[in-house]
Amino acid sequence: MVFQFPGVKFDLDIIKKYDTATPRYTSYPPATELNEAFTAKDFEEAISLSNHRKTPLSLYFHIPFCESACYYCGCNTVISNKKEIAIPYVQHLIKEIRQTASLIDSDRKVVQMHWGGGTPNYLNIHQIKQLWGNINQYFNFDVSSEVSIEIHPTYVDRDYILFLREIGFNRISFGIQDFNYQVQVAVNRVQPEETLFNVMGWIREAGFKSVNVDLIYGLPYQTLHGFWKTVKKTIQLDPDRIAVFNFAYVPWLKPLQKKLPVKELPQPQEKLEIFRLTIEELTANQYQFIGMDHFAKADDELAIAQSNGSLGRTFQGYTTHAETELFGFGSTSVSLLRDAYAQNHKKLKDYYQAVEAGVLPINKGYKLSWDDILRRDVIMSIMARGIVCFSDIESKYQINFNEYFSQELAVLKLLETDGLINLSTNQINVTQIGRLLVRNIAVIFDSRKTTQQNKFSRAI
Repeated sequence: MVFQFPGVKFDLDIIKKYDTATPRYTSYPPATELNEAFTAKDFEEAISLSNHRKTPLSLYFHIPFCESACYYCGCNTVISNKKEIAIPYVQHLIKEIRQTASLIDSDRKVVQMHWGGGTPNYLNIHQIKQLWGNINQYFNFDVSSEVSIEIHPTYVDRDYILFLREIGFNRISFGIQDFNYQVQVAVNRVQPEETLFNVMGWIREAGFKSVNVDLIYGLPYQTLHGFWKTVKKTIQLDPDRIAVFNFAYVPWLKPLQKKLPVKELPQPQEKLEIFRLTIEELTANQYQFIGMDHFAKADDELAIAQSNGSLGRTFQGYTTHAETELFGFGSTSVSLLRDAYAQNHKKLKDYYQAVEAGVLPINKGYKLSWDDILRRDVIMSIMARGIVCFSDIESKYQINFNEYFSQELAVLKLLETDGLINLSTNQINVTQIGRLLVRNIAVIFDSRKTTQQNKFSRAI
């Protein structure tokens, strides 16, 4: 069975063949490699080396709180309708900002900032002003920086949206997941169509530069026809970017998912059909397929970044400004530096205790080897740009690509036979079908060939 995507025929049997569990490669090595042998002192040393590189900065702030639980969620959240729980969190977050900023050269420009969660709009306007003021006090923002925030559309009004734009956010994201009421009830996230269109109207009125919405396929009660309606309504909303995530049912990792009616999850064949239809509908309606699960209009920064080679990947997925180093703040946040990764404590009490002690609240991390950095470069080139130029890698790392990766290139020839790549003497080029299965291409260069498959979602 085949389907069309920008004029190219895709064999569903090939897609099924490669529909295996692999890392999403929002980092390499994957976050599963982080360990507690890496300490706050190690991170301080990594920051010092980072200062010598003088790379621009990306900042991420994690707001973990949600008023209600979405049963599909795989994020690190704290569920509570008692808003006072956020008061000490903001106070400790500000202390962490001061602690970390004191170690970072103040002349390094911030070109990106993102607030995620959880639900960042769990915070009231006063708390956002307080946090925003401290961030701007301790960090130096580029005048053209991208400043984004995730919101839960059920818990905002027009004034709140206008305030976010007025204070300085210029990009915004919210989750739809599915317009179907039965699906919404099953996943405990009921948000009427009218609410979603009203929120989008306020966002456009406020003048945000870019709007992203999230959809999820593979949820209970989803059908091909039902999700087609969701895609059509999403196109009517006219966002600049659309992320279409594959739902990973992993109740052994996320116990909340046990609340889902597992017998109503769509079968693998129907999931493939849903994804096929989604790609066809979106690409036929002015959205470019960026890769794996992201779509963007041609004039959006994400599409522009892909065309000029500045597209990258972090724990937020595809992102612009691949040249930055990312510092994460708040519980569970991850920092991604060139040669070290660090993650904060997950439990609030542990996070609070470290901050109060004046210690960077690092729970675990990973120091990258030279080989890790080399392989990350190759993997991210595959994931974000769909091409690896051997001579570029050779000149950067002083290696012979064909010799260093001789085993990987032998395996890639099998993927070439299945049409996932075109392999020449100096390049790897990902094909159209390979863009759907890009994780399966990238994993060839993963020296670990991970032994923790149960911690990763399936490719499709």
